[in-house]
Amino acid sequence: MKLYIADNTCSQAVQIIANELGLKPELIHYDVFGKSTSNNDNFAEVNPLGYVPVLALEGDGERLSETIVVASYLADQHPEAGLAPAHGTLARAKFDQLLVFIATEIAQKHIPLMRKLMTEDGAQWTRNKLLSAYKALDDRLASGQPYLAGDNFTVADAYAWATMWGSRSGIDIAHLKNIAAWKARMDARPSVQKALKDEAEIVAIHKAHIAARAA
Repeated sequence: MKLYIADNTCSQAVQIIANELGLKPELIHYDVFGKSTSNNDNFAEVNPLGYVPVLALEGDGERLSETIVVASYLADQHPEAGLAPAHGTLARAKFDQLLVFIATEIAQKHIPLMRKLMTEDGAQWTRNKLLSAYKALDDRLASGQPYLAGDNFTVADAYAWATMWGSRSGIDIAHLKNIAAWKARMDARPSVQKALKDEAEIVAIHKAHIAARAA
């Protein structure tokens, strides 16, 4: 099993879930700007849409993309871990609703701000939408529940943590104390720390290979 990732992107969510499950996919780094991969695969063939994560399954050559899909697929292969509610239940429908909210109202709202693709009026509107979205997550945690879906860590926590790009998009959520406490819990999870460590290692290896070829 191969997992294509990029530095400091939502692919970290899939890494975290894989770590929670004790899975060890081969990590392949995709340089978004240079368009190269750490194993010399042609990423245009891996995902013609040009983004990560992509999970290449063993045996049948199938590939899965989209963060929600990949992370939920891994969780569903190991229901005993409790990383997502069971399919066909109201709990799962509400959980999927939360995942789509994180995707559309947080992850996708950061991107045009980070890439400076908007007028100032458009940027301000988008910043306000992001602040409202983070406030909604903060409100979910206000009752004292430790994680976004309740008492247990789930795919939703991994995804939200992997898309906290405020420093790059100019969003300050320091006033949201419940989110701050949740993030501290997330930062301390071994699965999160391992994801950061593994990503840093493969990125460094890839950069070294790029530099060697350029020398």
